[in-house]
This record gives sequence, C-alpha cells and structure tokens, in this order.
Amino acid sequence: MFADRAKIMIRSGKGGDGHVSFRRELYVPNGGPDGGDGGRGGDVIFEVDEGQNTLGDYRHKRKYKAQDGEEGGKRRCHGADGKDIVLKVPEGTVIMDAESRKVIADMSGENRRQIVLKGGRGGKGNQHYATATMQVPKYAQPGQPAQELEVLLELKVIADVGLVGFPNVGKSTFLSRVTNAQPKIANYHFTTLSPNLGVVDTENGGFVIADIPGLIEGASEGVGLGHEFLRHIERTRVLVHIVDAASTEGRDPIDDIYKINKELEAYNPEIAARPQLIAANKIDCIYGEEDPVALLKAEFEPKGIPVYPISAATGQGIRELLFGIKELLDKCPAERVVFEQEFFPEDVLITENLPYTITKAENDPHIFVVEGPKIEKMLGYTNLDSEKGFAFFQRFLKDGGILDELENAGIQEGDTVRMYGFDFDYYK
Repeated sequence: MFADRAKIMIRSGKGGDGHVSFRRELYVPNGGPDGGDGGRGGDVIFEVDEGQNTLGDYRHKRKYKAQDGEEGGKRRCHGADGKDIVLKVPEGTVIMDAESRKVIADMSGENRRQIVLKGGRGGKGNQHYATATMQVPKYAQPGQPAQELEVLLELKVIADVGLVGFPNVGKSTFLSRVTNAQPKIANYHFTTLSPNLGVVDTENGGFVIADIPGLIEGASEGVGLGHEFLRHIERTRVLVHIVDAASTEGRDPIDDIYKINKELEAYNPEIAARPQLIAANKIDCIYGEEDPVALLKAEFEPKGIPVYPISAATGQGIRELLFGIKELLDKCPAERVVFEQEFFPEDVLITENLPYTITKAENDPHIFVVEGPKIEKMLGYTNLDSEKGFAFFQRFLKDGGILDELENAGIQEGDTVRMYGFDFDYYK
C-alpha cells in the first residue's frame, strides 16, 4: 500500500529544572548557593531524506518524543541538554497541524531541515538568586515544559507534468514508453494504485511526469481512487489529459475531459486553470468514418488547449506530444509550487490563558515589571537575539493583550519594560 499520508503526535523535550544546593566544604564557611542550571530540552526536527519516497515509516509508530533536559547539579554543574529527535521524510512532504490543516512546513525546494517544535529552556539554579538581602536562596527555576502537537504529514509528489484521465485510457502505457518507469499495466480499471514518476529526456531538455491514478466522476467528493491522489497534482505545472479517442469502453472522450476538469475545479480551482494539453490515445484502434480526433480539436483548440493524436501502444505521435509538453513547460514559470507556512506552533503561547502581573518598580516609576507563568513560558521558547524570535515576541505582546494592559497602567514612550532580566524601551 502506497503510504502518502500519516498522522503522528510529536513532543519536544522538557527543560531540566535548576538545582538547589549550597557549598559545603571544610575551611569554607558560609559557602553560599551553588545549584547548577538545568539542560535544554531536545527539539523536534524534520529532515528530507533522498532515499525515501513514501511515509510508510510513520504508519505503525505514532508518537515521537525528543529527550528532556537533565536537572542541574551541585557545584554549579550544568544539566546535560536533551537530544533532538530528527524525523526523516521524503522530499515533497507537507507538515500540517492536524486540527486546523494549516501548513507548518513544506519539505521541498531549499527547505531540507526545519525545527518544528523547540525544546524547553532549562531552569536556573539557586546560584542566580543570591542577593545582599537573600544570601541563602532555597528556590531554583523549574525547566520550561515541553511542547506537544498532533501533525498530519502529506506527501505531494514533485513533478513538472501530471497525467490525468479516466481509468484504462493508457496513462501507464504512455509513461512506460516515454520514461524508464515500469508501472503495472493491465486491461482493467484502477491498475495503478499509487502515483508513478518518470523522467523524460528530449533534445530540448528533460522533465518529470507523474501518472496520477484514474480519476472518475465524483473524485473530489471521495468517489473511486482519484480523491486519494488529487493532492499529487498540486505541484505540477502542466496537465496532460489522456483520453481514449477510440471510445473502446463506450465513453465520449470530449465528455471525459469536461468531467475531469470539473473534478479538478471542485478540488482546487487554481489547478484547473493551469496549462493543459490533450493526448488523444488509442488512435490505432479507431475504425469507422467519423474522426474523433477532429471532433476533439474542434472542441478544445479554439479554447487554447492543443490536441495531439497518439498511440501509446505503437509509439505513433508521441515524439510530437513530448515536444509540445516541453514547449508549454518553457512558457510556464519555472519555480515549483511551495506551500507557505500558515501555522506557527509558538503561537499557541499567545492564546494560552496563563496569568501574569504588571507592576511598577519600587525605585523607579518609569520601569514596568511584567512577570508570571505566561511571560516565563514565552521566554522559555523564544530566542530574543534572533530576528524571527524578536518578531514573535512583539506579536506576543500585542496579540496577547499585554501592550494594552501596559498602556492602561500608564506606560509612556521611553519607559522601560522589564521581564525576568530582559529590559526593553517602550515605543508605539
């Protein structure tokens, strides 16, 4: 069975807790706190593996967890960082949030490796909390909790050309003739149970063809096998309709094309609008006075869709069709379809209903101190030194309602916002 979808649960590592301990040595009176910091939790990373072409590895194991960070130790010993977990996927895999189906990452093009869930930051040991008035701190910071998410993996094959058509019209025979692919070929419906890829070489350059399993009427609503594989057409730049011009099964080839275009339109109108060609197959089986190829040309060529008569069985007309496909590809934009990120796992921190407080510093009314579990958790996952991390921090303050609360508390431009050792000047 071709595995092109999988639903899995992923969890990053929890940060190790900070340690509470005091230096106890002979001849060292009042040694003071020496509890070490906890280790960072491991990240969940997805990486493209050139050797994989299905998601079969994720069919039987559903839960994947990075290692937790270790607790800090005595004598200021830092806890070990948790090991990252690296999940290998084939190129073309799209990672989505299972609930909203929004894209988290598209593992194609230049994106070969992406951190999807960050591990929690380790907690600080009690050595950090000694002050002139609190010389025996019995408190250490706990590590940040892990992040957990259910994700849907979908493989959308990467090909320049998608072959579409009803079952048994000769798509697999055509692919086997023009490429080195060896699809299953037989005279019954739904011979092809998974998308087949093949590389075509012409004098003008090469391209990749995907044979999409047979679509039938109602495919976009779940009828037949086509609905399982419509997603694989999403990355193609050109569609080739293969029709049975000889009507060997009694179907009207013109009606077939309209029905398949209707299914593509129902699935995704943008796909139906892509450049198309028609390959009128099985011309070696045409008998009688009426010329079905002429009828196809009269119907579709005025609409800008060229019709090429071919016989996949004998090879007649195939060279002309391949040159026609390459010519159309050269006119299309060369960039591949890459799905933009729509879901950011860290945004869950914005919507979490955790408490926080805003107070003015005792010694300076122009310093506003923002503290609480909501702020502590956000800082545990965000690297404020990076541009992306700081952009998220600004969005967190705005969308989480913290900026509004600061304004209600009387903050003015140029005042300082303090969060667990981080100081920021406030400007609108």
